[in-house]
Amino acid sequence: MEDKELHLTDHLEELRKRLIITVVAFMVFFIVAFIYVEDIYKWFVRDLNVKLMVLGPSDIMWIYFTLATVVAIACTIPVLAIQIWAFVKPALMPKERKITLTYIPALFFLFLLGLVFGYFVIFPMVLKFLVHMGGDMFVTNFTAERYFQFILNMTLPFGVLFELPIVVMFLTSLGIINPFVLSKIRKYAYFVLIIIAVVITPPDFMSDFVVTLPLLFLYEVSINLSKIVYRKKLKKEAEWAETEDNEEETGVVQ
Repeated sequence: MEDKELHLTDHLEELRKRLIITVVAFMVFFIVAFIYVEDIYKWFVRDLNVKLMVLGPSDIMWIYFTLATVVAIACTIPVLAIQIWAFVKPALMPKERKITLTYIPALFFLFLLGLVFGYFVIFPMVLKFLVHMGGDMFVTNFTAERYFQFILNMTLPFGVLFELPIVVMFLTSLGIINPFVLSKIRKYAYFVLIIIAVVITPPDFMSDFVVTLPLLFLYEVSINLSKIVYRKKLKKEAEWAETEDNEEETGVVQ
């Protein structure tokens, strides 16, 4: 009983260490982003024809913190992934450690790809639609708070959704899911992804189509990648089983 408690204490201590490293990394990235937040702000509003408004002094601070936080989160993702890998590494086989380590840069790359897709494809399309819908009925003025909130709503969900293939590959390599399950629940997954696309886009068919298509494509890519990982996993397990059988036979002969 005492050994189990000590073992649990060691795990909690290791988890605490990994969390502290991640939080420190986030704070460092946040401070750097906060220093350069004016340049970040200018980049986001470079193509905007109107000047953003603030309704109070606190809005200015909100913009600074929001921009710095988003940049810090994006930069902290690979650090977090490395810390998660380091935490589970003792429970993995040497080959599994190398495989899981390759997921880390892909995780960061797909997150950025999702943000890029949301910002350069979805955001301008939705913004143009909404402004055009107002027509001459309204004076179009944007507050900085609402504008950046809108950008976050149009980009962060895609940053998360674009990581679906890597998450599926990782879970398949751990034996938690397999391509047969993913294929079996395809119609339910499609339904959920279509609902997500409809919710985050304007109520017109073209916008829904432009968002839905990449999401469904990502799901199909995830299934195919899961098949590759699953086949390799079965092959390795067969090789390990054969090696163990050979070792047992050798032992019996001796």
